[in-house]
Amino acid sequence: MRQKSIFITGAASGIGLATALLFLKKGWFVGGYDLDEKGLTSLQDELQQNGTTAYLDVTDKPAFDDAIASFSKHTDGHMDIMFNNAGIALGGFFDEIPFEKIMLMLNINLIGVVNGAYAAISLLKNTDNSLCLTTASSAAIFGTPRMAIYSATKHAVKGLTEALSVELARYGSRAADLLPGIIDTPLWKGDHFSGGKSIATFEAIPKRNVNHTDASRTLDPAEVAESAWQAYQGTKLHWYIPEELEEQDKAKLHSIEAIRDQKIAEILQ
Repeated sequence: MRQKSIFITGAASGIGLATALLFLKKGWFVGGYDLDEKGLTSLQDELQQNGTTAYLDVTDKPAFDDAIASFSKHTDGHMDIMFNNAGIALGGFFDEIPFEKIMLMLNINLIGVVNGAYAAISLLKNTDNSLCLTTASSAAIFGTPRMAIYSATKHAVKGLTEALSVELARYGSRAADLLPGIIDTPLWKGDHFSGGKSIATFEAIPKRNVNHTDASRTLDPAEVAESAWQAYQGTKLHWYIPEELEEQDKAKLHSIEAIRDQKIAEILQ
């Protein structure tokens, strides 16, 4: 029987690492890709012969094509899951973030996903019941103030997933995304800008929410990894982590102006 395989970007830490280790435990062949070479070395030690790792800048389309080609040599031209997970979060008021930082987020969080999905299709369509999986975010439920571009990229990823879920059916493949809330990962180390300068990070958020019991509670990356596993087994399009976030997404349709007004009041306090 052919060993199933998963290609993961942003695999050296956080959600990507947790997913790599879970799928390794399930007996899959894991391809782990990241900019963090030290983290990749540690992951390769875990994977041994059941995986491969390599440095990858997801914004570099030729490099992405090469990584996919190299991965395919290990899997005889198959790929059961393409997991576009790499992303960064930089924030502050839209007009106070340096423009080059805005473009960096767009290039990693959106163009990087497009690069990955486009490069992987040749392998996905060669693999029965394959899945193009992407990490979106709860920031795709309502545009997030002080994280406008991050939120915009996640809305875009969500829309791309919906379209691909239809288009990829031509090949017997599927698409889905994960929409995590507050997850304890290095993502929160991203800069918070004011007046064009970095003044802090978002690291306090997961620490602040660790004792919450509602949908804003801080979760372990392993819970998102488990949703990635369930996404392959199931048929849902959007996977909310925690599940209560789905109700927020549904409720938004009936109260979007009220949500807007509430958030304006919070900003003006």
